Amino acid sequence: MADRRARGLRLPVAAAIGVAAAAALGGALWWRRNPSACPYSQRFWIEAPHPVVTRRRLLEALDPRPGERLLEVGPGTGYYSLAVAERLGPDGRLDLLDVQQEMLDHTTARAAAAGAGNVSGVRADAREMPFPDDSFDGAWLCVVLGEVPDQDAALGELARVVRPGGRVVVGEVMLDPHYVRLRSLLECAGRAGLELESRLGGRLGYVARLRRA
Repeated sequence: MADRRARGLRLPVAAAIGVAAAAALGGALWWRRNPSACPYSQRFWIEAPHPVVTRRRLLEALDPRPGERLLEVGPGTGYYSLAVAERLGPDGRLDLLDVQQEMLDHTTARAAAAGAGNVSGVRADAREMPFPDDSFDGAWLCVVLGEVPDQDAALGELARVVRPGGRVVVGEVMLDPHYVRLRSLLECAGRAGLELESRLGGRLGYVARLRRA
């Protein structure tokens, strides 16, 4: 009797797990077909430790130097921002671009609290950046490119606002619903006038450094 009761309990639990897994998969597939930025209300997803695309790897690929002006697209709550701003020093400048003002406010407040006076933000779309040509020494976006509905337009804008010879760093993690495969990235990058210079990572994700030809 006890065994039958236990089996009876296990069946509803297994069914509930199956339904939850199917719902999660369905949500991930919908999100992949409908790219959009992570809402500020769900920022805990982007505040967790980032596997593969770590701060160390970003800094290695981006190589920020004192006095440079760099651009971060989609900073979220500043997971990478402050580490880069520190490398730029007081004579450098870090511009943040995001479609959500809440993300910009969050990150610039963190920067101010940390004493980083070289960080500023602008609300804009990655497909239409409000910067003149050749404005930056380099730019980066981590786990963000797949959220942009038109990746060609975003990479084209990055190629436009980065100076000739400047670098664009793209980080991607396979577990992200909006994961951009390296081959797809390189195809888009080539159309934008960017070429691969180096890559860190492996099967689970990568940090690619592109150069404006």
